Amino acid sequence: MTIHDILPPTGIKVIAAASSKKRLLHDIGDMAQACFGLDQSDVVEALLERESLGPTGVGQGVALPHARLPNLKRVCGVFVRVRKPLDFDSVDRQPVDLAFALFAPEDAGVEHLKALALVSRTLRDEGVCNKLRSNEDPSTIYTILTEATSAQAA
Repeated sequence: MTIHDILPPTGIKVIAAASSKKRLLHDIGDMAQACFGLDQSDVVEALLERESLGPTGVGQGVALPHARLPNLKRVCGVFVRVRKPLDFDSVDRQPVDLAFALFAPEDAGVEHLKALALVSRTLRDEGVCNKLRSNEDPSTIYTILTEATSAQAA
């Protein structure tokens, strides 16, 4: 599995700011609807439910919101870069400016975990994150993310 398998080129957005974590999750829900035909309100509800179990801000400005959804056939995701970092209740209490949201079928066991591990590994790379933060173009960001996982696999 690579990020190319999870993230479509259209699943990347750079936004100026989000007023709150909840607002960012709504933006992610809009993207999931546009990219995968998922119901925006179902996505937001599932993401908020997951956040209630514990924040998905993993530190160093990165968040990995994720949820299991009915009627989904495979693991998929979207990526958002926020120009103005926002509070995400991260483990290191640092604001978040990079969010990779993952969606998995309700019965996806190991595939969901593999996808989370892959994305986490990619966004733990300081060089990758610096490149993501210094780019505005979604196609460039897509290339950075997909090349990073190709290099890790090699």
